[in-house]
Amino acid sequence: MEKTPHIAIVPSPGMGHLIPLVEFAKRLKNNHNISSTFIIPNDGPLSISQKAFLDSLPMGLNHIILPPVNFDDLPQDTQMETRISLMVTRSLDSLRVAFKSLVVEKNMVALFIDLFGTDAFDVAIEFGVSPYVFFPSTAMALSLFLYLPKLDQMTSCEYRDLPEPVQIPGCLPVHGKDLLDPVQDRKNDAYKWVLHNAKRYMMAEGIAVNSFKELEGGALKALLEAEPGKPKIYPVGPLIQTGSSSDVDGSGCLKWLDGQPCGSVLFIWVVRSPSDQANATYFNSHGHKDPLGFLPKGFLERTKSNGFVVSSWAPQAQILSHSSTGGFLTHCGWNSILETVVHGVPVIAWPLYAEQKMNAVSLTEGIKMALRPTVGENGIVNRVEIARVVKSLLEGEEGKVIRTRIRDLKDAAANVVSKDGCSTKTLDKLASMLKNKDKLSL
Repeated sequence: MEKTPHIAIVPSPGMGHLIPLVEFAKRLKNNHNISSTFIIPNDGPLSISQKAFLDSLPMGLNHIILPPVNFDDLPQDTQMETRISLMVTRSLDSLRVAFKSLVVEKNMVALFIDLFGTDAFDVAIEFGVSPYVFFPSTAMALSLFLYLPKLDQMTSCEYRDLPEPVQIPGCLPVHGKDLLDPVQDRKNDAYKWVLHNAKRYMMAEGIAVNSFKELEGGALKALLEAEPGKPKIYPVGPLIQTGSSSDVDGSGCLKWLDGQPCGSVLFIWVVRSPSDQANATYFNSHGHKDPLGFLPKGFLERTKSNGFVVSSWAPQAQILSHSSTGGFLTHCGWNSILETVVHGVPVIAWPLYAEQKMNAVSLTEGIKMALRPTVGENGIVNRVEIARVVKSLLEGEEGKVIRTRIRDLKDAAANVVSKDGCSTKTLDKLASMLKNKDKLSL
């Protein structure tokens, strides 16, 4: 009996990477009968959310959890990008064992990695399997990754010290201080790992990116221009989580939303325990201390009619689709932005880490679907400014313009993933390419 085409997927840690990759795999399985196995590098037990999510994968999507790598030799302040890259690099031996088994048992046609997993390409190539990238962030960030080796050669100072903004191909000019965090210190290991992975992107046969033309037209136009040695680019977004998460109990906040006026709510606060690191929840989504214990005494009682506090994961897609939700204050993670676009909710941009400052620039100045509060000289956004930007979004003229814009983007997002939409057709082309590899191997 002829085996169906099969791909292996090596995700970076964190639900923000796993979710769009699973949605990508679902589309390949449901629409093209291409099955997948997720191979999970890690440095210890998976979080409750990750484990539940992987255990609930539908038929045709499987997962293998690799033996954990040891990071005892790394300093406590080692940056996230270094850890992610090393997690893959130090897992190559166990990845090779798992991959060999899949090659024997399955009709392997491709390996997909995301962001910082390009060292896994060596394993794929060793077994004669095509290497691909799934880029879960913006087309703007992808354009920067492909441009970074050239920018690195052209620049001698730190990017934040450049007198002029950086001209990423196809994108708005971006000040060096707003580029993604790991490139802010070129002497740091994190920058070296980002540059290492960016250079190896050119080894990929193709790169699928979770975006679409109406959202990032300039960046995608530049990316789609053919150049010698450049991988083929496949814009397949927006891929967002569908359905409700089985491990999230959102009944409390959704019931609270049911009692609010239409379009009136911005404040459902998912609170975490305090940390010195903005990205503290990236690897560990469950803090060891009760975050509600850090709130002022009586805070929950005083605010219960005006807002709702959640101390764990919230059902974000259901909140965004609720009629009472009038705006979304977001850290500008790309999954959240795509969910916002799909559900047509205007945004207040409050970036924290990674590429989020770049995203905030794009959302406010390029896509024009967000407002951004002004940061004071002390680096703090004061409560007067918070009140101003919230009122402007929900009631002001700026908010009206943004609501019109986000409605247009919502319609465009629905159109591109429809049966004859651009993203659907692009995924069809990618799937056809993968199936042709199956035929060539016979």
